[in-house]
Amino acid sequence: MTEPVPQRPPPPAGRPVAVAVVMGVIMAVVMGVLVVVTVHWCPLAVGGAGILLAGYVLMYARDNAATASDGQLPPSAAQVDAAVTALRMLADPTRLRLLWVLRDGEHDVTTLTAAVRAARPAVSQHLGKLLLAGLVSTRRDGRRVLYRARGGHVRRLVTEVLHAADHHVTGAPEHE
Repeated sequence: MTEPVPQRPPPPAGRPVAVAVVMGVIMAVVMGVLVVVTVHWCPLAVGGAGILLAGYVLMYARDNAATASDGQLPPSAAQVDAAVTALRMLADPTRLRLLWVLRDGEHDVTTLTAAVRAARPAVSQHLGKLLLAGLVSTRRDGRRVLYRARGGHVRRLVTEVLHAADHHVTGAPEHE
């Protein structure tokens, strides 16, 4: 013999119709994330009626109707050329070390020379190449020129490539 399923108590009398409509299921699509919020009546311990909100976030892949701003189109020739140039600049150990130091802030040539343990003329030449490639930017402070990694993309690229190398060298498990 099965037991009867308990019934939800009805909403309190006198609630406006608009509130009853709002207390249905609300669905919104915001930037590729489907958010579903359901509202249920549930009894409170005091004996009155209360509301239980249950929210769910559902992620889904974009469909084929994606626009150019969604990053779904293949890169242009200019984008590929710029990426190849940037990666080519990172292929040199001295330049990669320079960008590692520059990702944390501004430094002058003297500080960078000591940090990467390279000759000053070599550091200056590498910085010039990184500047032409758009990976570093400069700022004058009196007679000194201060270099810094140009933007968050460059900083994250350097950080990620060295963290990936660390996983490869140490055998640490990969993660997303």
